[in-house]
Amino acid sequence: MRDRLGRECVYVPSCRLGMYAALRHWCPPGGRVLMSPVNDDVIFFVVLAAGLRPVQAPLKPWDASLDLDAVPEGTWGSLSAVLTTNLYGNPDPAPGLRARCDALGIPLFEDAAHAIGGEVGGRPVGTWGDASFFSLSKHVGAHAGGILAVADPGVRDLLAQACEDLLAPRRTTAELAYAVRPYAEAAVRGLGLRRAAWAVLRRLGTAEREEIRMPLRPEALARAVAAAPGLDAHDPWVRVDMHDYRRRGGRFRLARVARHLDRLDEVLAACRAGTELLLATDWAYARYADRPPAARPLFRVPLLVADRDAAAAALARRGIVVGYLYDPPLDDYAGADFTDPSPAPEAARWFARHALPVDPLRAREAIAALEEAGVRPAEPFAAAGARGERSSPGGPGPARG
Repeated sequence: MRDRLGRECVYVPSCRLGMYAALRHWCPPGGRVLMSPVNDDVIFFVVLAAGLRPVQAPLKPWDASLDLDAVPEGTWGSLSAVLTTNLYGNPDPAPGLRARCDALGIPLFEDAAHAIGGEVGGRPVGTWGDASFFSLSKHVGAHAGGILAVADPGVRDLLAQACEDLLAPRRTTAELAYAVRPYAEAAVRGLGLRRAAWAVLRRLGTAEREEIRMPLRPEALARAVAAAPGLDAHDPWVRVDMHDYRRRGGRFRLARVARHLDRLDEVLAACRAGTELLLATDWAYARYADRPPAARPLFRVPLLVADRDAAAAALARRGIVVGYLYDPPLDDYAGADFTDPSPAPEAARWFARHALPVDPLRAREAIAALEEAGVRPAEPFAAAGARGERSSPGGPGPARG
């Protein structure tokens, strides 16, 4: 990763742990962080655990990238940091955000969990921020590990020590569960036992959601926020779908990560090819954008469909599981007690309701299933028509690492 990015890097057990360490290093307790409302709720809770106040940004409706020009001027001056999302691999406007953060003297953080191998502004995603965070559970497919990359090599050892101080001891049972997980999942899915597959994932601490968003539990969360900064009080939220997010990995885990990283370029090439196929369909978000998107090795391709739940059911009948849904947006989910709402929430609500994230590695199968089911594309976003409408939670899906 150092060679890919030209930056000093730290291996961490999870993307979320690296993010927490960086937020604590750069941001004063009580600081305000601009972030996307169409994002995993775990990331929201990491920001809260760091003792910070999430501030939800307005988004572009076609790919949920941050709408730089729609952020009110008064908001910029109140911020302690900006956190990008690069949702599904579609990059946020990092060059413009970098210029804004430099003018304000605040750090820019890049969540590149979905965007390994992506580029923006002629540079790799993850090379614009003061720190960036990569998941090795997504394109890499190792189901463990992350990378914290930093612009200033002088802070690398400080952050490495901060992450080390946050680690829980290695546990033999955790390593065993990690070792058997892919075989257990493959066995139950190969037999068509979808209900059993979810039971296995829950047993291994990798799927705990009955719906897209985890239960907020506002009274308990308020007590945790009052005790922030600190991971311990927020652990019931931050650990969801990955109980080992701060556990030291053993040799078996690290060996699997290394093997999967060796295949990364092959996987990225396949993702780019599948993305091109999906972008050529009538459901492609390219139809709604102000300019054609570049071909990228997306982690998921957000097709925009009229009825997302019906489209997801059509894919499920072909054995294609739709996960990585982030509906409703975080400001509708958490409310003003825990976050500053977006000043223009309609685009985020529209995207969250209509986006169908499709794995580009299964592009041909997915296209065939959607065509067979007669899935219709979403009507174009219109702010007046979307105003006041709220997204509603749906079924469970895998979470971020």
